Amino acid sequence: MSRFTRLVRAAAVAAAAALALAGCQGVASSPDASGASGDTLTIGLTYTPNVQFAPFYVAEDLGYFDEAGVNVELRHHGESEELFGALKAGTEQLVYAGGDEITQAAAGGVDLQSVATLFNTYPAVLIVPEDSEITTPEDLKGHTVGLPGLYGQTYFALLAMLDEAGLSQDDVDIQAIGYTQQAALTGGRVDAVMGFSNNDAVQFEAEGFAIRTIDAVDPAHPTLVGPAVAADAATIADRGDDVSRVLDAVQKAIEYIAENPEEAVEITAKYVPTLTSDEQKAAALATLNATIPLMEPLGDAPLLTNDPDTWAAMAEFMFSSGLIDTEVAPESLYTNDLLPSA
Repeated sequence: MSRFTRLVRAAAVAAAAALALAGCQGVASSPDASGASGDTLTIGLTYTPNVQFAPFYVAEDLGYFDEAGVNVELRHHGESEELFGALKAGTEQLVYAGGDEITQAAAGGVDLQSVATLFNTYPAVLIVPEDSEITTPEDLKGHTVGLPGLYGQTYFALLAMLDEAGLSQDDVDIQAIGYTQQAALTGGRVDAVMGFSNNDAVQFEAEGFAIRTIDAVDPAHPTLVGPAVAADAATIADRGDDVSRVLDAVQKAIEYIAENPEEAVEITAKYVPTLTSDEQKAAALATLNATIPLMEPLGDAPLLTNDPDTWAAMAEFMFSSGLIDTEVAPESLYTNDLLPSA
């Protein structure tokens, strides 16, 4: 195994954990956070500093937040901190989280809404060896599927895929394997794994193991919403203009990243302590290049738009599948009123 492969593997595992776990692994904040005033909007990025948060790092480093006229602090959660704990406590006003996680929180009584959807393509996919007989979700019946655990976006996506295929969990052998997807699949311990198109698939490619990915969520009719930005109700009501300014800066950063991925990695390196060598940066660039397509606008809708149909489909699916115990009105889960173009 080459050193580059090991670095891609390490970066991919860290990104997968960051996307899927509802717990965190460290504390970091923006380099100039010490100068934040009482008017600061604190954004919880959660988890370990990672290239997946590049839009926020770029927006700060290139001065987009300043240009928009908003004072922002970027904050990574503590090791055992609840995903929405700081939002509920009022120490964060915005948090980066999956739309499905936002839905679970809302169903549990947290007063929040998504103010922007960052990924218009759901990142979790089914990964199989290139020569696998599994070519469609229906082919999963009777096969073994590995995933980190019965939680998070890989689990939600597996349930959505089974539902779409008319299968139940009893039709497949689901194994919780932790973040060992590569070893489990290449070693033949499972027939397929759930992972992320922008890191696990990159990891397999770096290893030289030929794979295919199968959409777990139909891009044409998605039933799950991926990474988004949520705000608590008080912030939306009292500081809506500031939230719009934040989103304007993030939108500019996403556009910059799409045009300048290598420069975005160099900026990210200022915020990620482990991103120091050329090989580590190359690994991060591979992940970022796979992430850029996921952030593209949905159809003719402006960047960051919350798609009403997808949120409605997700609310219905998550209740019917038992991922939430209480029905929620889809329109209560998001708002597009604060988007820069609104």
